[in-house]
Amino acid sequence: MLDIGFTELLLVAVIALVVLGPERLPQAIRTTAYWVGKIRRSFQSVKEELEREIDADGIKQQLHNEAVMKELNKTREQFQSQINDLKKSVSIDTVEDQTSSDVNTSPERDSRSVGPDDSVERMAVNKTSSHLSQEKDRQ
Repeated sequence: MLDIGFTELLLVAVIALVVLGPERLPQAIRTTAYWVGKIRRSFQSVKEELEREIDADGIKQQLHNEAVMKELNKTREQFQSQINDLKKSVSIDTVEDQTSSDVNTSPERDSRSVGPDDSVERMAVNKTSSHLSQEKDRQ
């Protein structure tokens, strides 16, 4: 604030002693200290009131929260893009596997290929056989 050194303070004290005299100097120092303290307190109260009204801490916290949320959204978008890339690669692999299995299967029906009608029939046979085995266990 003010760059006043010891020598400047000593010079002001000597001048005040000469001008005011030893009788009035202590009273002048007390009065000056009182007014300086009062001015400091009033500036401090104005500062605190302004901070309360503009809610500086709240604004700082809100700015910090917004920065954190931006960072989280950025990270979420990166993860989402990676997940989408993985889904695309998995779907491409699945399509390639299906294509390669279709190429390997001969046009004639072998015992391994199952059509939609065959799968329904096999499910019915499996249910019937499991039902029969349960009936057998009960007897």
